[in-house]
Amino acid sequence: MVSAGRLGALTVLAAALAAATASAQPVTIDIVPRPLTVQSAPGAVWLRNGAAIVVPSRDAGARGAARWLSALALQSRGLRLTPRFAPVPGRTAIVLERIAGPAESEAYSIDIGRDRIIIRSPSEHGLLYGVVTLWQLMTTDGAKGPVRLANLHIEDQPRFAWRGMLLDSARHFQSPAFIERLIDWMALHKLNVLQWHLTDDQGWRLPITGYPKLTAIGAWRVPATVKDSASNAPARSYGGYYSRTQIRAIIAHAQARNVTIVPEIEMPGHALSALLAYPELSAGPVPPRTMQSDWGLIPAAFGVDEPVFRFLSDVLGQVMDLFPSRFIAIGGDEIPLPIWKASPAVQARMKGLGIADETALQNYFIRRIDTILAKRGRRMIGWEEILQGGPLPADAAITSWRGAASAVSAAQGGHDVVLGIAPTLYFDNRQGERPSEPPGRGWVVSLRDVYALDPGAPPLPPPLPPAPTGQAPAAGLGAAAPAPLARFSAAESAHIIGVQGNLWTEHIRTEARLAKMAFPRAAAVAEAAWTPQAERDWPNFVARLPAEIARYAPLGLDEDDSALAVEAKTGPEGPAGAQVTLSSQAGYGQIRYSLDGQPLGASSKLYRGALHLTLPARLRAASFVGARRLSPILDETLSAASVRTRLSQQLTLCPGTLPLVLEGPPDRTGSRPAFLVQIMNSCWIWPANDLSDVGAVQLEVMAAPFNLQLGAE
Repeated sequence: MVSAGRLGALTVLAAALAAATASAQPVTIDIVPRPLTVQSAPGAVWLRNGAAIVVPSRDAGARGAARWLSALALQSRGLRLTPRFAPVPGRTAIVLERIAGPAESEAYSIDIGRDRIIIRSPSEHGLLYGVVTLWQLMTTDGAKGPVRLANLHIEDQPRFAWRGMLLDSARHFQSPAFIERLIDWMALHKLNVLQWHLTDDQGWRLPITGYPKLTAIGAWRVPATVKDSASNAPARSYGGYYSRTQIRAIIAHAQARNVTIVPEIEMPGHALSALLAYPELSAGPVPPRTMQSDWGLIPAAFGVDEPVFRFLSDVLGQVMDLFPSRFIAIGGDEIPLPIWKASPAVQARMKGLGIADETALQNYFIRRIDTILAKRGRRMIGWEEILQGGPLPADAAITSWRGAASAVSAAQGGHDVVLGIAPTLYFDNRQGERPSEPPGRGWVVSLRDVYALDPGAPPLPPPLPPAPTGQAPAAGLGAAAPAPLARFSAAESAHIIGVQGNLWTEHIRTEARLAKMAFPRAAAVAEAAWTPQAERDWPNFVARLPAEIARYAPLGLDEDDSALAVEAKTGPEGPAGAQVTLSSQAGYGQIRYSLDGQPLGASSKLYRGALHLTLPARLRAASFVGARRLSPILDETLSAASVRTRLSQQLTLCPGTLPLVLEGPPDRTGSRPAFLVQIMNSCWIWPANDLSDVGAVQLEVMAAPFNLQLGAE
């Protein structure tokens, strides 16, 4: 369960910590998120096959942590560690030990020395995180087999109680197996809240007894297609939902990884999937079913009469029966108030209740829902729009997404706040400008942009990414409004309870792409949420990043490599030459390159400036630190045609407010090309291009469905 405030200090551990010595020295280790305190001492211990993980016989939580460490060691290093109730004579032992302290604490300590590795914590949560840190220490070198661990003393605890990710399963459906893998990946970054977005306009993903059409109708849609498509293939229904058995299994898996699942049931807007199933619950005419495959601002909302609240009470009651989380997320964002204004039934209801306008009606709706949750001892959390129209119930919390103003307002009103600010923490934004980036929103939100966010130090203006055309993004779809300058008092700061990266999936169709869009940006969220700001800095983080990324492959996690990858920008230089510039987003390490098939390695030529090549040429390049290669190998064959060709992602967009990387239908090869496009102004610019010797231009184009609801636009 996630507590509302910051965790207590590590003083509860002080009496039990025995390994720190006068000779110990502060040290940096390749761990993400960075631990609170690390001290080294002379000497080391070896972990070899057969080492015991010693746990108390009656401590189920410790046994679970030991089993996971055993599985991780085998998976990542090929090392066999065995949970036991006693050490094996003559072999190094890992000892998990409970000490006195708060049961909800996530603090832990590690002592390595004298053939012992002792992990101590008051709770099973802390023991789990101690195990995660030990696993990271074991996998720093990326090797297999026995591992030498330097003598260390570590004390650690999180900065915030809510360290989260949001997974949108309503727009695209993910398998239960993938969700359990995502939970594992989160736990290995010490992230502890998964906000599970289960309902929206495009899909309803959980069964509700008494309302079978929610899943029979609301869980399925026909994807948008190009209207003049020549294909005669019948439209296929897309979607799915999770059974109660599957949901319980996912919750149990999350509990074993100290991850709380906070279900989100959207209301009163973002409700088309429910209203298609039960149109009598709608505030007005239900939009056509074809709109269920659209993205954006769908003109549909629940009504406000008593049958609607009985329905929502039934739904939320069954949600609370399934999910034990203290918080229940109710959405509350982007409510299409004109629907209420145009509804005679809603207007009559407002008059009967003495409610002056639709914004005040929104507050009435939210307070009614809070009453349903409060009767079961649960807390409501909604997007920042629930602040509108009147005072919130005292225990309600918000997720701030449009900038600092809502966080300041909520904290001043005594409400807890989770920061999920767009675009910085909206992970459907692409991470780099390379054409290989997965489809998504067109703003570039790099790993460094995410890392730069300090959740605890207002003013909190989101670091807006540069627009593809150089203009500032406008507020609304795809960008965040500039935040006003504000400062929190100490009391208000205590209401910032966490930070959350959001995986919205309108444009993230596959699980593989979800993993790429989440990682390694989730590692930056983890460090912002766990590590004190005074201990965070970008150069230190990026130096630890290669070891962290090297851990991903054995876990089956294929991350995005934008931060460390080498990118080549080319242009023609005369009739038979090219100028090439090389760079990496993070700027870490040295770029080395080879030409015309020569092997690439740490002794290859050091890149010092623009290359001037005779065409054709084969260029290979990568980033190195010493002998260690950090990035994938860039391998491009350059020709007179290739240096005079640009994909849409390599061009400048014309001015506009909604850049998207859209995926089209499959081509003749079965692949689905993706194009960067400014939706409301579809044109591109190739700046500074020399047209003096151009005799012809060849274009490749794609037809894509326009399935966007853009409100007044």
